[in-house]
Amino acid sequence: MKKKLISVLLAAAMAVSVTACGGDANGTTATEPAGETAGSTESADAAGDAGSADGQTLTVWCWDAFNMDAMKEAARIYQQDHPDVTIDVQETLSADIQTLVQTYAMSGELDALPDIFLMDDQVFAKYLQNYPEVFADLTDSGINFGDFAPSKVANSVADGKNYGIPYDSNTVIACYRTDYLEQAGYTIEDMTDITWDEFITIGEDVKEKTGMPMLTNVQGEPDLLNMILQSAGISVFDEEGKISLVGNDGLKEAMNVYMELVEKGLLQEQTDWSGYQGSINNGTVVGTINGSWICSTIMSTDQGEQAGNWAVTNMPKLNDYAGATNYSAQGGSTWAISSTCSNYDLAVDFFNTTWAGSTEFYDNILVGLGAIGTYLPAADSEAYNEASDYFGGEAIYAKIVSYGSNIPTINKGIYWTEEKNALGVALSNVLSGAADLDAAIEEAQSTVEFTVGQ
Repeated sequence: MKKKLISVLLAAAMAVSVTACGGDANGTTATEPAGETAGSTESADAAGDAGSADGQTLTVWCWDAFNMDAMKEAARIYQQDHPDVTIDVQETLSADIQTLVQTYAMSGELDALPDIFLMDDQVFAKYLQNYPEVFADLTDSGINFGDFAPSKVANSVADGKNYGIPYDSNTVIACYRTDYLEQAGYTIEDMTDITWDEFITIGEDVKEKTGMPMLTNVQGEPDLLNMILQSAGISVFDEEGKISLVGNDGLKEAMNVYMELVEKGLLQEQTDWSGYQGSINNGTVVGTINGSWICSTIMSTDQGEQAGNWAVTNMPKLNDYAGATNYSAQGGSTWAISSTCSNYDLAVDFFNTTWAGSTEFYDNILVGLGAIGTYLPAADSEAYNEASDYFGGEAIYAKIVSYGSNIPTINKGIYWTEEKNALGVALSNVLSGAADLDAAIEEAQSTVEFTVGQ
């Protein structure tokens, strides 16, 4: 009877999550895996026996062919010296992983979880706090967490203990069309290590001379605002994890920067993600600021004149705000080993051999998939230091990895989704004239407090 009830709850929960969210945090949707597999790719919809009963098989849940193929490459490398080991990669949407973790934790059916699963960085802390029994403690596993960007590692740390292995780079980069900048008399060096005030001054000049806005963003999405906040070490949560918007001077300064960008026509807001991608690929903006995964979007255009006319640098910093830097993070995901893993030692050895120990692996997924890691030793590898013709002949990947080590670590709290939604509404209300800044912030604070019951 208990298992039947769990099955009913799962079916209902997953139906809701599939309807509500058909893609991952970066705006992509799950697709069928490409190429040869290192294990089965069955959907986790039938997740009643996800954990492996075979000590030499590790089951993995992750979403999107991009992530699945990266895990399969790790499996291929590991199997060279461990041919009897199978890595069974099962496609599972990010939203479904969250639903399943919650459902199995609440039901006590932890054995139904896979050995390894991928989790969005933005919600990792929330699920770790709410369901700590799901995650294996990796603190003494032998994994060298010092080999990863500190801000990335921090997403999966609780009470000084490690519960995740960092995956893709969420390091923020600023990407600009150098041909547009040149028309206005600027170079990429002029856009490097600058403040937002300097950016606005340059942006106004570029727009006047080229007619192009400097940046693009999805309307109502406060992603750029959150990037500005983290770059300055500003949290919107207090030490107890409660939302802290009212009286947060750093938040107010960052929101003023965002609104000035929009009001001066330097930031072009798009109605949806497709519009955002289109503005980049169609050449109607000078550039964008986002996680380094945006490189694949930039290079996806079929307009040949863009090749060689892009450059990468760091983002502007929050003027003279104490602690402000030119580095931030956006998006990304982290691997977790479940507490009921069928073979914890095998899983740890697998990660130590690949994700946490092989520059060859990171070279392969960079060249083959365009996947950029946060594994710091990879910055010295041949592939990461290879010049990118698309980005003006510069070794952008080594640069991105080096940026990652400079990102401030902040308290992101566990209510990131609720904070993001409330701040998105606040920005829209101020920009539309429906509320002034202080009133919008107060309303956002009240909304989050009500939603999470604080």
